[in-house]
Amino acid sequence: MALGFSIGMAVEMFTLPTYGLAFFLIFPLIYWLRASFAGALIGFVVGKIIFIPVAFVNNMVGGWVLPNRIRVDIQFLPQWLNHALLMNLKLIVGGIIDGIVLGLIFYFPVKLALAYFAHKRREKRKLKRVHLESKPISEI
Repeated sequence: MALGFSIGMAVEMFTLPTYGLAFFLIFPLIYWLRASFAGALIGFVVGKIIFIPVAFVNNMVGGWVLPNRIRVDIQFLPQWLNHALLMNLKLIVGGIIDGIVLGLIFYFPVKLALAYFAHKRREKRKLKRVHLESKPISEI
């Protein structure tokens, strides 16, 4: 489940500039890595919640990684659209890098939280079973 959460978080970081098509990347990733689809969807939704503040960081990281001389110049498009495509390219590249980092950062706390809640649930069931075994048959 934690791996699925991390996959969903990472994919969400570059979904907006790809107009939602990156969502389809979740399916092969969870299949190849044998992750949880439910966890990936939860991570995707949490990523949507934190995307706006992280988008500024994505843009900065994309600007650092991409060379300064890179240009998007499609001749038949207006200049403002070429500029928008360049900004989306920065968001995609920065989003991929930040998504991987966020996925790694969130993996371990989610894994530990899931292990903690599973352990609590096992203990609760064990106490319930011991309590039922200690009662006389006439009370059950």
